[in-house]
Amino acid sequence: MKRINALIVFLLPLILYAQVNIIPAPVSIKQPKIANLFNITSSTKIVLEGSNLENSANFLNNYLQKFYGITLEVTNTNAGNNSIVLNFDRMNKGDGAYNLTVNKKGIYIGGDNESGVFYGVQSLIQLLPVPAPMQKTTETKLRIPFVSITDYPRFAYRGLMLDVGRHFLPVDFVKKYIDYLALHKMNYFHWHLTDDQGWRIEIKKYPKLTEVGAWRNGTIIGHYPGKGNDNERDGGFYTQKNVKEIVKYAAERYITVVPEIEMPGHAMAAIAAYPELSCFPEEPTIKYFDSRSTWAGDSSGKQVMQSWGVYNDVFVPSENTFTFLQGVIDEVIGLFPSKYIHVGGDECPKDNWKRSAFCQQLMKEKGLKNEHELQSYFVQRMEKYINSKGRSIIGWDEILEGGLAPNATVMSWRGEKGGIEAAKQKHDVIMTPTTYLYFDYAQTKNEDSLVIGGFLPLEKVYKYEPYAKELTAEQAKYIKGVQANLWTEYIKYPTKVEYMIFPRVSALSEIQWSPKEKKNWPDFQKRIQTQFKRYDLWKAHYSKAFYDLKASVIPAPDYKGVMWKLESNNKSDKIYYTSSFADSNLFEYKGPIKVTNLGGEYHAFLRNKENEKIGYGVKQKFFVTKATNKKIILSVPASDNYPGSGPFTLVNAVQNEAGLAKSEEFLGYNGTDCEASIDLGSIQQISIVKVHVFDRPESWIYRPAFFHVAISKDGSQYTTMGTSDIFEATGDNGNGVMTVNQKSVAARYIKVKLGNYGTIPAGNPGEGSKAWLFVDEIEVN
Repeated sequence: MKRINALIVFLLPLILYAQVNIIPAPVSIKQPKIANLFNITSSTKIVLEGSNLENSANFLNNYLQKFYGITLEVTNTNAGNNSIVLNFDRMNKGDGAYNLTVNKKGIYIGGDNESGVFYGVQSLIQLLPVPAPMQKTTETKLRIPFVSITDYPRFAYRGLMLDVGRHFLPVDFVKKYIDYLALHKMNYFHWHLTDDQGWRIEIKKYPKLTEVGAWRNGTIIGHYPGKGNDNERDGGFYTQKNVKEIVKYAAERYITVVPEIEMPGHAMAAIAAYPELSCFPEEPTIKYFDSRSTWAGDSSGKQVMQSWGVYNDVFVPSENTFTFLQGVIDEVIGLFPSKYIHVGGDECPKDNWKRSAFCQQLMKEKGLKNEHELQSYFVQRMEKYINSKGRSIIGWDEILEGGLAPNATVMSWRGEKGGIEAAKQKHDVIMTPTTYLYFDYAQTKNEDSLVIGGFLPLEKVYKYEPYAKELTAEQAKYIKGVQANLWTEYIKYPTKVEYMIFPRVSALSEIQWSPKEKKNWPDFQKRIQTQFKRYDLWKAHYSKAFYDLKASVIPAPDYKGVMWKLESNNKSDKIYYTSSFADSNLFEYKGPIKVTNLGGEYHAFLRNKENEKIGYGVKQKFFVTKATNKKIILSVPASDNYPGSGPFTLVNAVQNEAGLAKSEEFLGYNGTDCEASIDLGSIQQISIVKVHVFDRPESWIYRPAFFHVAISKDGSQYTTMGTSDIFEATGDNGNGVMTVNQKSVAARYIKVKLGNYGTIPAGNPGEGSKAWLFVDEIEVN
């Protein structure tokens, strides 16, 4: 028995440290049948057999020192078997390819180029033990499993954006953010530097941009339009010295910094500094401010905007404006070696251009048919200047409007449509759709901090596939990469930034790097739990929503009501639930719970092995009506961006009460009507039909133009029950209902039609675009 115990003690370290959990998943991993380990100690040396590999050696050494307390000697001399060798291997797999081998001879990393060696170092870092081992001796030993890895990236552009326009973030944290990109093998840092709420980069030719434009006198409190103003001066900017320092820091990590200077919209901070850049220099900013919001301080003249959203005060397309922007670009190009200069181009309302006599005259002179073509003229004018400096522009997909600038790269954010269109026109594309890659969206249904809304869990991010099925193989070649975006309207502090990107950034990295056939959600679930330990090692703040109790509503068999399904990723936890009809009694969850015909409110929570209550728990209200889980058919399916849980979404006894914070509870229609047919199963007396909808114009979502109901006993002959265009708000977050009622009538079949609002009117965010229609529950009583 003693010999067996001794054997277990001997083998335990091998079992413990032989696990290889690398994110993003490499192309190929091979491990010996019998696990073995190589020990990194303070006597191990980093050997540079290739030239110009100091960046990789320094990054590894800094990581080892910071998190494990050891520093290794770096040398050009062979150190025998106790070494980490960095060299070049000719792999012909493109930029970033590498080989990594760990065996009894030591550790070898061979890259196709410098960045390949650097990415090999990132994989080696993920072979280090986590948590860091507690040493009982004076010498630290880091046990690394024997392994052979061959790896290279799927996409050339692997990016993450940080918005510092809404909230300024300090230089040290921007560097830390860049380190997070490096640790995930990303190579583009998109730096959103200007917006309505702040100008963040020093331009020496125009000092007022940072003297005035970098500061606002207050910020709304809570969700737009806000519940007051904090009355605190907010802002900051990066000096050109800061910028050079950050660009150099990124370059040492093989990351290109792409600066974004917004134009022609999102320009109010610049206009506050130089009012002549506006179509109407004498109009005060307060004119554009939502009357429901609270303003702080001086309201005269042009000011930096204190609220979120999209505003009509945009750049006037005058020679003075172009001279100004060219002066800005000149200094930006001098600071950023990136081939890309991001010009924004998104969300530019045309209302002021329509009101402006100057703009209308310019359109006549240039033969421009409408304001969309005027935007295209603006963007193409700046593109020619940027091209003349040897650079290329990149912009949000609105730059497609009025004709795409000839050499532009498109970032497709409003779904994939813009990217698909651009690729078909043979323009390079970066996919960054809101519904999969906007990291300012909530990542848990139990979110207790302020976020913009939406719901984007880890699994949904992970399952995104950038190559749209609408593209041919030849067209798909123009999809050059993938990027996620972090907008900071509701993110003020570095800790919140970390919380919003982690762990979703790890899922993003696997989309960007790993072959499609290597993506495997169950396997990723195992690997991400090791990654959580690395976050802990880094002392990074991260969401633990992965371990949340997850609830879903599913149809009961034979169209007889609904059931509440509960799940946890931690299988050792037990789930308990109660309901408003249970007299506070707790029940252990054994399977989907049948919701009573009375509906009511259900609660559930987790207990761990120690019987301690963990997490926030979940709750759900159910509103059971005659339509609940009855057979329903949609004439037109909902958008792929907002599919809910299919037609069942409209009859699942769940009514959205949280607006966009639970957007998955809506079916979304972009520019089209919603038509549904419900079979109640038998002829019944009904007198009222309600539909729950959503109205939030600032998010391009509009209430229905009308709600029409028709009824039938046999499914072939229908009569009109009624039509309504009255929207009744049920809260202050955009939720509302539309109702058709009548004296009691007999019906089995019900047809409902909700008319889409149509085209978004001028002066509103997304003007000229198709309005979204969001539909929730249909009640029949």
